Amino acid sequence: MSERESMPCDVVIVGGGPAGLAAAIRLKQINDALEVVVLEKGSEIGAHILSGAVVDPIALDELLPEWREQGCPMAETPVTDNWHWVLGKSGKWSMPHLLMPPFLSNDGCYTGSLGNLTRWLGEQAEALGVMVFPGFPAADVLFDESGAVAGVVTQDMGVAADGSQKPDYQPGMEIHAKYTLFAEGARGNLTKRMKAKYDLEADCQPQVYGLGVKELWDIDPEKHVPGRVIHTQGWPLSESDTWGGGFLYHQANGQVAIGFVTALDYENPYVSPFHEFQRWKHHPAIREYLEGGKRVAYGARAINEGGWQSVPKLAFPGGALIGCAAGFVNVPRIKGSHTAMKSGMLAAEAVAAAIAGGSEKTELADYDSAVRSSWIADELKKVKNAQPAVSKFGGDIGTALAGIDMWMRTLGIGLPITMKHTPDYTHTHRADLHRPIDYPKPDGEISFDRLTSVSYSYTNHAEDQPCHLKVKDMALQEASELGVYGGPSTRYCPAGVYEWVDVEEGDPKFVINSQNCVHCKTCDIKDPNQNIEWVTPEGGGGPNYPNM
Repeated sequence: MSERESMPCDVVIVGGGPAGLAAAIRLKQINDALEVVVLEKGSEIGAHILSGAVVDPIALDELLPEWREQGCPMAETPVTDNWHWVLGKSGKWSMPHLLMPPFLSNDGCYTGSLGNLTRWLGEQAEALGVMVFPGFPAADVLFDESGAVAGVVTQDMGVAADGSQKPDYQPGMEIHAKYTLFAEGARGNLTKRMKAKYDLEADCQPQVYGLGVKELWDIDPEKHVPGRVIHTQGWPLSESDTWGGGFLYHQANGQVAIGFVTALDYENPYVSPFHEFQRWKHHPAIREYLEGGKRVAYGARAINEGGWQSVPKLAFPGGALIGCAAGFVNVPRIKGSHTAMKSGMLAAEAVAAAIAGGSEKTELADYDSAVRSSWIADELKKVKNAQPAVSKFGGDIGTALAGIDMWMRTLGIGLPITMKHTPDYTHTHRADLHRPIDYPKPDGEISFDRLTSVSYSYTNHAEDQPCHLKVKDMALQEASELGVYGGPSTRYCPAGVYEWVDVEEGDPKFVINSQNCVHCKTCDIKDPNQNIEWVTPEGGGGPNYPNM
């Protein structure tokens, strides 16, 4: 093995999303002399960013108060009207605004591409002197002799599938830092390791997730209402006792962002979140916007849904979790970028203060306490029982109970109850308890197949590289995932990565089409035996989302 080169810096940030870039910008605002490095696994900043998105500007206003006048693309489309529909199979009814707490109104918010906002934040960071390195995933963590995080190692490049070194082999670089901030997003591989090593989840509930599947459409200009925001619940998930909902956002340039979120605690192993999304698009209320239009992009990602009770301990010797690595999504608002950015800013302030005081590789207790006394905590505590109420009691009763709980907390009379979570994979039933779901074939105009959809994510991985989807025990996969649960990996994956072949011949083989992977990490979350682990592939691989 070639000897690794090393690079010293003050702070290394793993992940170039909104949280990581907000932290980088804040660090340089406080002390321009700090050497700050941002590592991003995507081919460019924004390449792996996917969200609805409707953005609350509160964190942007704090970080860069003049953002609206500085060419930020998110400023193009303020929200103009807001609808919440409850869908039946062919009809709908609009939930009256008076029934919903005021914070669900989206007044003062903006809708647009979170990827483009992230690209703009990357430009602001680089202008301040932040060293931003896209295409360089962090693959390992460095520790000092005391067990504190001392930096990270970037992924080796040019490794063949059999583990041998190709002619273009380059070993990863060691980035040595006084502090390391993990901003990997939901279910990051290094974040999982930090949680386990430092037992960060000892005093919180398990994190739970939803799978968000999204498309971007150019629609008929006569149907486009810039700033219109629509959320739906009910059908089609109501038919399989699953919960989640859809969104349709009228954004800039005559486009709509449409998407569907399925909570991953569903019981029926025959549920396919991708196909539920395709069904949803055929609902008359949604289809009318799409007819005559053209799909231009597709993608998927996991979303933290655990809320306040699932926020782990945030700091440990030499490092901290920020953004979706920690889990600050407000599920009823379907928003998390503002809380993610604020967490990054608070971490930056704690890091800058520690370094100014001569410290390094210490535990940033000030950061953890700052988050728990910030508006992040105030906001998430108001909605902490919404997700578990719907999960436990179902769409209708659960929504009513969640609404009552949110109203009471808004009025300052919340009950002293914090509902609990159980990991999503534990909810999956045996296949023999359910019937397979016969999903309609795609029509190629409104609904599509998975492989065609993946082509609209512009995903690319070098084929001759080690598979980044690790099956720990292939015998267990065949005996249990296929034999007991009916092979749910072939349905929960929104990119068609997993296949069971030769089953009828009695010689089943588990095929992993890793080149299709859009890095949503659903397999890492939903595999019923926790037998699949997602790790970082070679740098620059994965989706290349445009305008998502």
